[in-house]
Amino acid sequence: MSTARAGIPGALAAMQDQATRAETFLRELQDRICAALEAIDGAARFAEDVWERPAGGGGRTRVLKDGGVFEQAGVNFSRVHGDTLPPSATAHRPDLAGGSFVATGVSLVLHPRNPYVPTTHANVRYFEARKPGVEPVWWFGGGFDLTPFYPYDEDVVHWHTVAHALCAPFGSDVYARYKRWCDEYFFLKHRGETRGVGGLFYDDLNEGGFERCFAFTQAVGQGFLDAYLPIVARRMHEPWTEREREFQLYRRGRYVEFNLVYDRGTLFGLQSGGRTESILMSLPPRVRFEYGWQPQEGSAEAKLADYLKPRDWL
Repeated sequence: MSTARAGIPGALAAMQDQATRAETFLRELQDRICAALEAIDGAARFAEDVWERPAGGGGRTRVLKDGGVFEQAGVNFSRVHGDTLPPSATAHRPDLAGGSFVATGVSLVLHPRNPYVPTTHANVRYFEARKPGVEPVWWFGGGFDLTPFYPYDEDVVHWHTVAHALCAPFGSDVYARYKRWCDEYFFLKHRGETRGVGGLFYDDLNEGGFERCFAFTQAVGQGFLDAYLPIVARRMHEPWTEREREFQLYRRGRYVEFNLVYDRGTLFGLQSGGRTESILMSLPPRVRFEYGWQPQEGSAEAKLADYLKPRDWL
């Protein structure tokens, strides 16, 4: 990761403007995504909690419950700051330990009721870190991933086609790098499987300067709806039975395992003293665990395993 090249006072002034622009975009992105999800759901609206973090900053948590499509949908905006970086933020940059930080982002997790509509997650964020006597640093991160229970090839191909298209203006290798990073990050090591069919994931991005990195993050945030909503529209009216519902609830357990064991965003939120209800809104409203369960050989449920291995979808 490179650092700012200007003197420290000049770098701090530039970062203040960067943080304001990122925050403005992220607030508007939350509004845009919530409006689109309410429109396709058709039966429920988001309730908003505005909260403050005692150590600095706050956010807007929006949750839609018991809708026509979404059993629960959470879309969070936050902007928090503090005098000391939490351990999860300095694990890869120990030189920043003890420094202050500013972090702003939008994070969402959508849990549809129909087992044929995939669960999904998206996040885009901007981060600054400062330490006395050291050049301040900034970076972007984010991405989106898809977790189907009864996957369709056309849906997965569409998802990755959108991801590839939004990456293309930023370099011919960008999609491949961030797709691979997503496959590696959303991997449950103790299960030997990916969380879903992947997408994009990136972090520590400041290569090429603020404008390029900001433009890419905007493309990811805005591209999420293009990737997800057509899949929802195709699958939301699929008939389902209690069998499919029980399998969905069982597989949601894998989502819980990843978020509580591996997810860096969850760790950062808890370690930084964020609002617990907002951090854990990513967890499904209903889930079940069953010891030693195995799908029947040749069943639709058994086919999911073939999709939980990284592959080139395009």
